[in-house]
Amino acid sequence: MSATTLTLQQFSTVYNMLSFAVASMLGAFAFFVMGRKIVGPKYRLALVVSSLVVLIAGYHYWRIMGSWTAAYALKDGMYVPTGEPFNDAYRYVDWLLTVPLLLTELVLVMKLKKESGSVLAKLILAAIAMIALGYPGEISNPESQAGARLMWGVLSTVPFLYILYVLWVRLGDAIGEHPAKVQVLLKNTRYLILLTWGFYPIVYAMGSYGWLGGAGSVVAVQVGYSIADVTAKALYGVMIFAIAYAKSEADGSLPA
Repeated sequence: MSATTLTLQQFSTVYNMLSFAVASMLGAFAFFVMGRKIVGPKYRLALVVSSLVVLIAGYHYWRIMGSWTAAYALKDGMYVPTGEPFNDAYRYVDWLLTVPLLLTELVLVMKLKKESGSVLAKLILAAIAMIALGYPGEISNPESQAGARLMWGVLSTVPFLYILYVLWVRLGDAIGEHPAKVQVLLKNTRYLILLTWGFYPIVYAMGSYGWLGGAGSVVAVQVGYSIADVTAKALYGVMIFAIAYAKSEADGSLPA
């Protein structure tokens, strides 16, 4: 991603948001590791996966912070490019690892009676396709390659819509098999996925310099993706924990 001159406030806004993301991911990791001990044995694997998701994300956000600080230097009250490119590809590497795991968390904690392996395999393939198709658009120049950016964005949306279909139709049919309290949590988790995952395409569109200007778009993209990631990984993991705890309580498998 090419760098552009930023004000002190713009640089600090992104830096602080990246720092917040690192702290959120590592804090969530500690919570999930400890929370694993207080849910039933059948649901602990889902918490292990939650821990992996935020640990991987925390590492990549730490790398993103390092790349951000290396890409700019303070000069005459402004942050100017140092010539070191800001490597935003860390995000796509992170998503390639964590998005399939996020879907795995939900399938594991639901404990589907049948076809769980087949459903999960299709979801993971769709997630990989979604991220792989989105990356060429993300690195396309928004001024000279706007058409390519739009094309890849549209292609990436196709597997995204398939994932939403599976979550709403295929997995939605299985929600009724759970206790009433768990049903509410599962429905809320699906809404959380819709809201947070639906925010990513909006941030992607903000990468067009026509929206906010060069520096404004850079800041909006970094802040937007960071907010979406914290919500889609750390907060989502908390919802998975709540489901695991409620199901453990319902089936009497809570540790003594």
